[in-house]
Amino acid sequence: MSSEDPIALMVFTRDLRIEDNPALRGAANGSKVVCAFVHDAALRSGPSMDRGRMRFLAECLADLDGSLRRIGSRLEEREGVWVDEVLRLVAETGARTIHLADDVTPYARRRFSRLEAAAGRSARVWRTPGLTIVPPGVAAPEGGDHYRVFTPYYRRWSAVPRRQLLAGPATLRLPQTATEMGGSGPRGTEKRSRSETRRGGERAARARLAAWHSGALASYGERRDDLDEPATSRLSTDLHFGCLSPLAVESALVGRPGSVPFLRQLCWRDFYLQLLAARPEVAWSGYLHKSGRPATDPVAFEAWRRGCTGVPIVDAAMRQLAAEGFIPNRARMIAASFLTKNLGADWRDGARHFLEHLVDADVALNNLNWQWVAGLGTGSNPHRVLNPTRQARRFDPSGAYVRRHVPELRGLDRPAVHEPWVLGRRELARLGYPEPVVSVGEIGP
Repeated sequence: MSSEDPIALMVFTRDLRIEDNPALRGAANGSKVVCAFVHDAALRSGPSMDRGRMRFLAECLADLDGSLRRIGSRLEEREGVWVDEVLRLVAETGARTIHLADDVTPYARRRFSRLEAAAGRSARVWRTPGLTIVPPGVAAPEGGDHYRVFTPYYRRWSAVPRRQLLAGPATLRLPQTATEMGGSGPRGTEKRSRSETRRGGERAARARLAAWHSGALASYGERRDDLDEPATSRLSTDLHFGCLSPLAVESALVGRPGSVPFLRQLCWRDFYLQLLAARPEVAWSGYLHKSGRPATDPVAFEAWRRGCTGVPIVDAAMRQLAAEGFIPNRARMIAASFLTKNLGADWRDGARHFLEHLVDADVALNNLNWQWVAGLGTGSNPHRVLNPTRQARRFDPSGAYVRRHVPELRGLDRPAVHEPWVLGRRELARLGYPEPVVSVGEIGP
């Protein structure tokens, strides 16, 4: 290759990995490559970037930089108005192409549109699929652009041929202009709290995947909803940040004992993303059932948010969210049902709170699942209510989950650990635990 080889700019977004990264492979195809990540000032200043998520992101970027350096490159980090910073990188490097992983959220689409308009003829923007196993729109019904119901989508999705997995590039060539850039490399990470045990980055994610599929995967179908010792993968954050390719996860698991129910969950992920791709407005409106905006009682909402509702299984979920930035899916459903059905609150208020605190926060998966629980989304039942006490008895039969996250109740045995109100007001006051914010008849047997 000559010194006049074209220069490509690879802008990482939600694809923070080397392996099976179609956008990175496209950038490296015959070009010298500058790799960058732009911290979007509009996102970093908003409530959606809590400290736990920023810490995980920083660890992902440090790991990505290390992987790039091992193949002859490095990661350039910038911060500011996203489109402006990408175009500044184009001007500094002389890049003729900009490579990005495609996305479906309304915000990502607006960024892409602004970038493509601003880049004009100076640099061509390539958006490459990779967010899902089956790209949105590929598994579509005859005469339509997307499936509204999961089961027929699952059948069609299962039959779609998969693209070939892509190995990470063995080497990347940096242009001379990359050594003259005035940006910065990866930043330091804040100290992790005691409750945060999951480190960000592709190498850590691949190790988690290997450990899980050789262990708890076999019992996933039977124990995925157990709250005391769930058999869940905890890979949702890795998939959200793109530390793992969803196609690589599917490829690693297919055919293994216990894999079918988990692969079905990966299909649910694709299903919601194809819904949002086709109907971006449903991010904040009911998909099938429209309704007004119920008034959220601020006092009751604050009790729910702080995990002080007097309903132990709900409080355990909300306190785990505050401490770890994570809740098992079953606990998310119980907490969401309680807020929308028992407290009569607007699902959007709960969805925003989850987005602000979940490290794996994803607009499509979070919001459309909230709609399902509230009875407003695709495949949902507007009359479905998850009775929290029954859910607790079924999925936390020993009370271990509640005791782990609600220390006031650690000394209680069953059934009082799930129904402490049976002990009376005086005993609740002694324990320092609140009375239920709703009548016991709504949450009891």
